[in-house]
Amino acid sequence: MTHVICHHCQGINRVPEMRLTEKPQCGKCKSPLFGALPIALDSIGFERFLSKSDVPLLVDFWAPWCGPCRMMAPAFEQAAQRLEPRVQLLKVNTEEQQVIAEKYGIRSIPTLILFRSGREVARMSGALDVNGLIQWTEQNL
Repeated sequence: MTHVICHHCQGINRVPEMRLTEKPQCGKCKSPLFGALPIALDSIGFERFLSKSDVPLLVDFWAPWCGPCRMMAPAFEQAAQRLEPRVQLLKVNTEEQQVIAEKYGIRSIPTLILFRSGREVARMSGALDVNGLIQWTEQNL
């Protein structure tokens, strides 16, 4: 069983790994567990996903004033469509979530961090196109 966090109600769902591609729904709120879009999180939601999810997490640390961040946003959305359900894509606004940015030593944005089982497995700073995002993620899974 794979633990998947619902981005609507933050409920923890147990899904058989072979059924992840069958559009599973949350047992609590009945929302789709994978929406093919990045999930914007606050500090509580981020910690919940990080500590409870068995699905690898690709996190985009960004800020609204950052030009390269805004340029990469559409590519990040497209990558979500192609990487889910193998990877969930999350967004953390470093202006609103400064504690998280400080905790993970975010010095430049955009910064991508790939987490597996709550631990950082890869990091990269700078904007990428959709193919670059997917290739970098798959190389580091």
